[in-house]
Amino acid sequence: MTGAHTRQGDDAAGTGPSSTTSSGEHHGVHRDVLHGVLHGRETELLHARVDALDAALVVGGTRLDEPVVGRVVSAVDRVRERLELGVDHTVVALVGGTGSGKSSLFNAISGLQFADVGVKRPTTSEVTACVWGEDGGPLLDWLGVVPDRRIERESLLDGESEAVLRGLVLLDLPDHDSIAPEHRETVDRMLPQADVLVWVVDPQKYADDALHTGYLRGLVGHEASMLVVLNQVDTVPSDVRPELARDVARLLVDDGLVGVPVHEVSARTGEGVAGLRARLAAGVETRSLAARRAGAEVHDAAGLLAAQVAASEPPPSALSVGEVVDTLSDAAGLTAVAGAVAAVVRGGSSDRPAFGAVQEDAVGLARSAWLDAVAPSLPRRWAQDVSSRVATTAELRLAVTDALTQVTVAARRSVLAAWLVVLALLLGLGAVVVGGVALGSGMSSVRANPWAPVVAGVLVVAAVLVAVAAASTRRAAARRRAARVLRDGRSALDGVARVRLLEPTQAVLAEHRRVRELVASARD
Repeated sequence: MTGAHTRQGDDAAGTGPSSTTSSGEHHGVHRDVLHGVLHGRETELLHARVDALDAALVVGGTRLDEPVVGRVVSAVDRVRERLELGVDHTVVALVGGTGSGKSSLFNAISGLQFADVGVKRPTTSEVTACVWGEDGGPLLDWLGVVPDRRIERESLLDGESEAVLRGLVLLDLPDHDSIAPEHRETVDRMLPQADVLVWVVDPQKYADDALHTGYLRGLVGHEASMLVVLNQVDTVPSDVRPELARDVARLLVDDGLVGVPVHEVSARTGEGVAGLRARLAAGVETRSLAARRAGAEVHDAAGLLAAQVAASEPPPSALSVGEVVDTLSDAAGLTAVAGAVAAVVRGGSSDRPAFGAVQEDAVGLARSAWLDAVAPSLPRRWAQDVSSRVATTAELRLAVTDALTQVTVAARRSVLAAWLVVLALLLGLGAVVVGGVALGSGMSSVRANPWAPVVAGVLVVAAVLVAVAAASTRRAAARRRAARVLRDGRSALDGVARVRLLEPTQAVLAEHRRVRELVASARD
């Protein structure tokens, strides 16, 4: 899959506020070495977010629009490439003009005499780098720092004395006001890659228009990731320094930069260097520009995918199969068959109850009603997937027909009722016999056997009561058998609705929910 993801990038200077850390974690802890790059908590979190995007693409599959997928894939590839370098380094660039003493300050901060100073300085457009911690080679390769202009701090001899700066990449850039155009080009190329810009000025040239017009005024809005170092303060009287620092701050305000700190240092004497190192150590604990950029790109990509899913899945009430079962029951004539069974059991019919042909139109209505209850709350492609996974009308009709063949509709009359009918007949016959004998023998026989009419009456009453009980038993048996047919029939139809409609729908909704949750975690 291919595609292009165009997003609003950072300003030309490429810097921005970096005052907080993700999830309250400090990025100077929980660090380990992976493939020779300093990978810490921020890199791990971004890896997890990118993995969530990848998983969302896999689960979403063809339910996601292809152009969107292409843009997300491109974003994921870009972020993964950057994560291979790690985003836990804090890149600090020393920027200044000719004679500002920036390279001497680089050496003072690092505690090493590595950067070119004096007459050597104008001869090179190369960037010098010092890395605190493990090998930052891949990052420096990406930044374009040549191998012989790199040095690593925190040797075994340092112990933990340099640990506060672990993760810092300090860059000494060429002079921005050099007459050599390649020097300016190098500065312009490196500025967008830095997390913190340290502008080094000296007492003689701090008001230089090339600095203020050419750079500082274009950095309004990025004050939180900048500071100005007034170097060489040892060359001016101590009573003049406060006024000098105030003048530098005033010029910054005139440039539109409010709140940019001004540090007074002397790279030659070491005055103020410890305070500057403490400031840089604090910067190491904040999110790097690379982390912010990668996080923003992941967030944007997740936003694209978020538009491909609904805010939630249909409520449980929308997934009830009760109405579908009602419609299918009508389509199969279930109530009529149950009534026919009851009639046979009552003895009012001798027909053999059976299910007829299932009405295809009614089955189609049941299927459409199901989709109408589920689909409106889903994006188009997800709704189409539900429709493609549930049974077609023909498949659903065949499933209903097969399920109903398993429902017992054979009806036989109640054995108890039959025995009660026989008993009622016998009692009635006994009453007739007793009564007939008594009447046939004359009044003398009745007077001799006065109990005979009583017995006959009792037998008649018993016969009537048994006959009524037989009828009641037949009706109860008919109701029970009809209810069983209805229950078994609806159970069979419920099974069809669940297997053919509900379960495929739930499978799609589970995948939709998974994509939605993955996107939410990637967007965090």
